[in-house]
Amino acid sequence: MLTIYSEQQKLHNPAREFLGGDLVPYLESPKRLDYVLEAIQRNDLGRIEWPDSFSTEPIARVHRPDYIQFLETAWQRWHQTYPEATQASPYCFPHRGLRHVVPETIEGALGYYAMDLTAPVVEGTWKAIRASVDCALTAQKRIMDGEPVAFALCRPPGHHASKDVMAGYCFFNNAAIATQAFLDQGAEKVAILDVDYHHGHGTQSIFYSRSDVLYASLHADPRRDYPHYLGHEDETGEGAGLGFNMNLPLPLQVTGWVEYRRALELALGRIDEFRPDYLVVSLGLDTYERDPISFFNITTPDFQELGRCLAALKKPTLFVFEGGYALEALGHNTVAVLEGFSAF
Repeated sequence: MLTIYSEQQKLHNPAREFLGGDLVPYLESPKRLDYVLEAIQRNDLGRIEWPDSFSTEPIARVHRPDYIQFLETAWQRWHQTYPEATQASPYCFPHRGLRHVVPETIEGALGYYAMDLTAPVVEGTWKAIRASVDCALTAQKRIMDGEPVAFALCRPPGHHASKDVMAGYCFFNNAAIATQAFLDQGAEKVAILDVDYHHGHGTQSIFYSRSDVLYASLHADPRRDYPHYLGHEDETGEGAGLGFNMNLPLPLQVTGWVEYRRALELALGRIDEFRPDYLVVSLGLDTYERDPISFFNITTPDFQELGRCLAALKKPTLFVFEGGYALEALGHNTVAVLEGFSAF
């Protein structure tokens, strides 16, 4: 198993986030990388490589140019306005009935390009999110060059980021950028399977009207958990993309491996029917039974079985790291999926 990883990703290190009505320590911590990398090395899972450097051109195939420019300059603009501040967050958003015009002030621009308060910008954010994309694109390139499977150890994650909105700890959509790169380099069809606890509404919105990408997601029922406003079963695509979006929302508290496996088989059946050239897996491990912000009951042995199920598709597979916040178990759970895949 090839893993692509960059230390630069640790430069995004906000101190706090707004959760449950309070400011709390930022859950999407750089320590997540340490736990996963240590587990990969301890289990001798395969070689680890640093990423190649890419321009913003592959990013612009997915994200709007004005959004890319905003992220590149956001910290500098904020620091000029608030030189003593340590992180930048919005305080207002263009809600229903308001004009969607990009404000000139950084305070207004932050709200325009954000869905929520979970993606603050700090001094190292731009370098970190560029490195995260580089990891995804390097792993994608290695698969194009013949690797059967690769793991992009990306951070910050990406599946909540849409074409021009940051959300849920996500800025650039790593999985979507890698998927588009496959298509730009000759693939006819790519399937994305999102197994994160939270629905990848950013990925869905990017490909919602397209038939060359099948997006299938297993996630918490959005009527009861984040992202709240997308991820329902009746969202099946639009226009040319009708029938190429599959959401399998699952109930909180009671979803264990039996219920999850049932939904997984539906998703895998649809992917097999689609016959993609490549499979991209948005690998969130926050379905774990003791994740601090999630409410499924998946165990570490279940993750190994998940890996075996994915391998049964027999497709060149790119794993892109997403969520998972139970730090002590995060490395074990990640390795369980990758070992299960490799052992099939």
